[in-house]
Amino acid sequence: MARTQWHGRGRPIVGVVVAATLALGAGLYWFQPWKAWQDATVREAAPSATSSSPARSGSTPGGTGSSPAPAAPAGPRTVAQGTLISHEHTTTGTAKVIRLPDGSHTLRLENLDTSNGPDLRVWLTDAPVKEGVSGWTVFDDGTYVSLGKLKGNKGDQNYAIPAGVNTADYGSVTIWCDRFDVSFGAAALTTV
Repeated sequence: MARTQWHGRGRPIVGVVVAATLALGAGLYWFQPWKAWQDATVREAAPSATSSSPARSGSTPGGTGSSPAPAAPAGPRTVAQGTLISHEHTTTGTAKVIRLPDGSHTLRLENLDTSNGPDLRVWLTDAPVKEGVSGWTVFDDGTYVSLGKLKGNKGDQNYAIPAGVNTADYGSVTIWCDRFDVSFGAAALTTV
């Protein structure tokens, strides 16, 4: 019966297979190519006013006549908006900054349609929106506020703007791929 001796000839092949497997795993994690074929649609309702108390009318106790009904709170009001343009990926939709009756602000993306991708964020920025390749990477050069991960690459969605953020300091919004430091699409915000 003959015995086979390897004398280390298989070690380089095992090393190459292990290295290739690690590189493939890292590449899949980093690029997440399956997201190119996956859409996530979000359909959030527009922010609405919440009533603090019902309106009352009628006689006041011990008095005559009627008391005036308390004024209804003003509803949400769009204070700035813009149309999304394409950068790294085809992107369409509208971005609106909405002031709520309590003084807080929400960024609303309506009819959003962009590609899905790894580590997408929604940013308010002070950078100018530029068309073409020159506009893809400008948004992390200045001041920006991350409003969180993109909820879905399609649909209507709301993002709370943190208290203390002066929305007048930010003239644009971008769908930002934080992993590759590139804008998928952006909108210049114009006061209305």
